[in-house]
Amino acid sequence: MEVSPMAAELTLGPNLFHWPAEMKLDFYNRIADESPVSTVYLGEVICSKRTPFFDDHHMDKVAERLERAGKKVVFSSFSEVVIKRERNLLRQWAEQEGRDLEVNNTAALLYLKNKPHRIGALLNVYNEDTMAYLHEQGANHFALLPELPRKAVAELGKKAGELGVGVEVQVFGRASLALSARCYHARAHARTKDNCQFVCGEDCDGMILNTMDEKPFLVVNGIQTLSYGYLDLLPDIADMKALGVTHFRVMPHSCDMIAVTRLFDDVLAERIGVDEGEAKLRELGIEAPFVNGFYHGKAGHDWTARAAAELA
Repeated sequence: MEVSPMAAELTLGPNLFHWPAEMKLDFYNRIADESPVSTVYLGEVICSKRTPFFDDHHMDKVAERLERAGKKVVFSSFSEVVIKRERNLLRQWAEQEGRDLEVNNTAALLYLKNKPHRIGALLNVYNEDTMAYLHEQGANHFALLPELPRKAVAELGKKAGELGVGVEVQVFGRASLALSARCYHARAHARTKDNCQFVCGEDCDGMILNTMDEKPFLVVNGIQTLSYGYLDLLPDIADMKALGVTHFRVMPHSCDMIAVTRLFDDVLAERIGVDEGEAKLRELGIEAPFVNGFYHGKAGHDWTARAAAELA
């Protein structure tokens, strides 16, 4: 039985960073009014200690504003569930009626069995059997890990088409590489995780980690390790559409995300060409290199030019 292809959509992933509440409110208001993204993921996914600053007071208002603007809102779960308080919060999150939910930790699957839900990029799905099993449990959409090479994306895109589910790939922003029970941010400032004093809020796009010879290497965001370079798969959008990718995710950063989402949407809709989109993206003044190595089967921090990629 053939499955009708889904229309390609641009999405905005969950904000991974600890921005001030006023900054987040302004950000999402602008997304609602000015960005062409079709779906917005909301919710704290890195550290449950951050939730009182924004989620507990502003989340419903932001979601309503986005929905009035015609955006689909999806609520993302924590990436780690360690203590009882987090288990209770996760249960409350899973019990939300009438809301689309994205799972970033296997603990959430306990509460969502046989209920429709999405699988986030922080929950590892590497192969078709895993995708099929999770689909049987209720998953109807899969965001893939950013380190998957093209060959794996192709296999999962094919399987997603057979199952009739959405498949999403991150195309912009720092890539999540690892999570730990320890808080790197607190440790770097000689603090414990329990007494971190929310030092992660000092770095809007994460804290840059340098090598011993002072070269930027990775980025720390609380318990999370991110790439230093910004993932840029804009030149590969047409290729991924042909592989069955249905949703293209950009990740929030402190740069001009309205301009970023408009550029990706223009290329996705073929209103402008890739070369023009790439040139405009580089004019935004993002102070980090662009990378695409993972998708092309190379080291993640590498950049493969379009012509070379097409010959590969």
